[in-house]
Amino acid sequence: MALIKQPGLHIKRTSMLKSINGFGKTLKKIGLDPFKLDADTIIAKARKRAAFDGPLPGQTETGLRLLIKSIKEEGRANPFGALAAKTLFERTLYGRFKMEQVLAANPDIEKTEIKEPVFIIGMPRTGTTILHALMHEDPANRSVLAWECLLPYPAPKPDNFHDNEQIKRVAKDFDQLFKLVPDFQLKHYMTADSPQECLSINALDFNSFQPTAQFYLPSYMDWFLHEADRLETMRFHKRFLQYLQSGGVKSERWLLKTPVHLMRLPELFDVYPDARIIMTHRHPAKVVASTASLISSVRSLYGDHEDPVRTGHEQAELWRLFFERFMESRKKLNKEDQIIDLKFDDFVTDQVGVVAQIYKRFNMHLSNDALTRFQHFLDLNPKDKKGVHVYTLEDFRLKEEEINRQYAHYIDFINRI
Repeated sequence: MALIKQPGLHIKRTSMLKSINGFGKTLKKIGLDPFKLDADTIIAKARKRAAFDGPLPGQTETGLRLLIKSIKEEGRANPFGALAAKTLFERTLYGRFKMEQVLAANPDIEKTEIKEPVFIIGMPRTGTTILHALMHEDPANRSVLAWECLLPYPAPKPDNFHDNEQIKRVAKDFDQLFKLVPDFQLKHYMTADSPQECLSINALDFNSFQPTAQFYLPSYMDWFLHEADRLETMRFHKRFLQYLQSGGVKSERWLLKTPVHLMRLPELFDVYPDARIIMTHRHPAKVVASTASLISSVRSLYGDHEDPVRTGHEQAELWRLFFERFMESRKKLNKEDQIIDLKFDDFVTDQVGVVAQIYKRFNMHLSNDALTRFQHFLDLNPKDKKGVHVYTLEDFRLKEEEINRQYAHYIDFINRI
């Protein structure tokens, strides 16, 4: 399939970013590769820095090795992409090692309770991000923050939760990224202290959807979707929450989010039997185009061979699989009293009203303070504050009738809500 270059689907590169890629390519021509991705080197470096001599936990090593192999053979990272991945993986593994040391030294941490967590699991681009951010404004809800996933050690304490070296480091890294890529925030808004998705939690386990948003990784995703242990994934998820709250930063409940939980609903309830699930819905034709646009544009930053048409068809099939698993699992679980369905259009029309419905359905107290905070947040963050994200199915050579056929079961499902 020929490479399609469409300005609206590729992130613009600054002269500095072009220089990094040019410099890296020049070095490779003369036999030098300072950004080389090598699993053994990454593991050894993280071990030494963390002073960690135990075995790699769970499926971490399998995931890391498969991920690096897939990036090298299929992801076709440019020098900037390779540098970003190398830096991230070294940091991630170091954080995981330090976390494991803390848990091993304090076994009672894993005995602490995680009670009635709330999970937002709607498909990307269905309002989940704004819903998550809005509910995060309620002090009764505790979300995992971006800096806690990127630099989890040490676990935060109440006296430094809003001001510590980890936050400053991540904020500095984000600032550097935004200087290199000014329009990145138009595609995906993020700050060091913004609520983060669960996929960033499981990035610490190297068993996450997150890398495929940066690179085309068919073999890694095949393992992730069909072979990786989903129950172990959710058990690690719980251990991470227990680790974070061990520093003393707690609230009434955890507020969590990722559409990837669509594929592991049984495992989620196995680990969190009293979980509450918020499922957001939107017509797949809208969702697939928007998701493909986001992923294609981000991939264009980390590699020079992004093909939007390939990405569009990949995402259409991927999320069809996720939905089929979700609907099949939901029929078997008999957990309807713990799941609420929300339509995207209803949420857009009355955001605070819809959140109030969620609280009522799950018998959660909604304070006047929380309501005031919700409205203040919406006033400060109007729709398209960072610009308009423009996309169509035609950008990816997809047609609505094709999507309707692929998602016929799901469309029938949402029509009955």
